[in-house]
Amino acid sequence: MRRIAIWMLLFFPVVAHANAVWPALYLETRLFSWWAISVGLVVEYLFVRKLFQVTPKKAIFVTITANAASALLGILLIPLAGIAWEVFPGLLFYHVLNIGTFNPITWCATFIIACAVNVALEGLVYKKTFRLNFLFKSKMFLWFLLANAVSVGVAAVSLYIIPVQP
Repeated sequence: MRRIAIWMLLFFPVVAHANAVWPALYLETRLFSWWAISVGLVVEYLFVRKLFQVTPKKAIFVTITANAASALLGILLIPLAGIAWEVFPGLLFYHVLNIGTFNPITWCATFIIACAVNVALEGLVYKKTFRLNFLFKSKMFLWFLLANAVSVGVAAVSLYIIPVQP
């Protein structure tokens, strides 16, 4: 009987739960915009080409594959990482500084988290799928973090230029 009650609660539509948003959810929607994807692919192609010393054709294939994998997994991981931020240390900032969820500190953290998640996922694709010499504790990681910061930055700036309409 208890299981049935739990399942009913999980699947009962509750309006209050539908209003739960945080910056990572907003950013996630823009990461899939054509302008962020286009800029990201071009910039990351240049980094893949230069840092891995591969042919242009292989660089295109590697870049598209890594970004496709990070997009598929990032759909879940970026918002989940955003929730983790909201729970801790976000709540600490909110309480100490008397600020809400949508504040400059959380936006900066969301930006960094999105970049880091993308680089981690893409790095795994470089290393495991293509056997490229991607080192997570190296300058290469930082270079790819910078490359991802460009595309995530385009997505983040677009939120200020064209705000999300409720």
